[in-house]
Amino acid sequence: MEVENVGLVSIITPSYNSAFFIKQTIEAIQAQTYPYWELLITDDCSEDDSVSIIEGYCQNDKRIKLSRLEQNCGAGICRNHSIGKAQGRYIAFCDSDDVWMSHKLEMQLRFMREKDCALVYSSYMTMDERGKVEGIVACMHQIDFSAIKRDNYIGCLTGMYDVEKLGKVYMPSLRKRQDWALWMEILSRCKVAYGIKEPLAYYRLRTNSISSKKLGLVKHNMNVYRQVLKYSVVKSYFTFFFIFLPCHLLKRIQIRLNSM
Repeated sequence: MEVENVGLVSIITPSYNSAFFIKQTIEAIQAQTYPYWELLITDDCSEDDSVSIIEGYCQNDKRIKLSRLEQNCGAGICRNHSIGKAQGRYIAFCDSDDVWMSHKLEMQLRFMREKDCALVYSSYMTMDERGKVEGIVACMHQIDFSAIKRDNYIGCLTGMYDVEKLGKVYMPSLRKRQDWALWMEILSRCKVAYGIKEPLAYYRLRTNSISSKKLGLVKHNMNVYRQVLKYSVVKSYFTFFFIFLPCHLLKRIQIRLNSM
């Protein structure tokens, strides 16, 4: 059965030294049951074969478009560069080492119309660098601005927003934790986002990833409180230790239990 075209989806993918994983990422997007998309990849000065691999896909599929930054700027700048070029009604995110399930876009778009909402997300699976599934991160049924301030409950690889309802929303100029700040900005406008409990993507856990360096994220959280939420230093530390940390630990325990 032919899938109804409800609008172009612009898929935002930053790439940096992703030669080992980018093929699987691109081919999972090409396998989507919803075919009306464009894949906008911005390369952040990769030093491996990422660019040549991506260019090969671009030649064979005109929906895939590659941009290259002149200097290394980080994933947030790459995503904003692609958002600026996006032509779609919907903006979705998929990093260069993550993998979508084939029905992700079709299911999320149908869900967005049912809920008449501007932001959706879903549960997702976790896997190691070799692709072995390790567990599941189950999402909340819905999230509002108060909830997202406590912790980032939206996996970036599952988030999708409606440009027609919100306009283009860019990530703030933070080196890290930009996706969390993006959801804050969106939820300050649309008030509530809805989640699909079924996992629709695979998040790759990498030993050298920024997100694996938990202690280093403390200062990045503080940057979000200070620069995005405009909290004082005292309120920022209070929020981290007495609100974020308990919520984050509870989330990690729930993820571990779900994985078991």
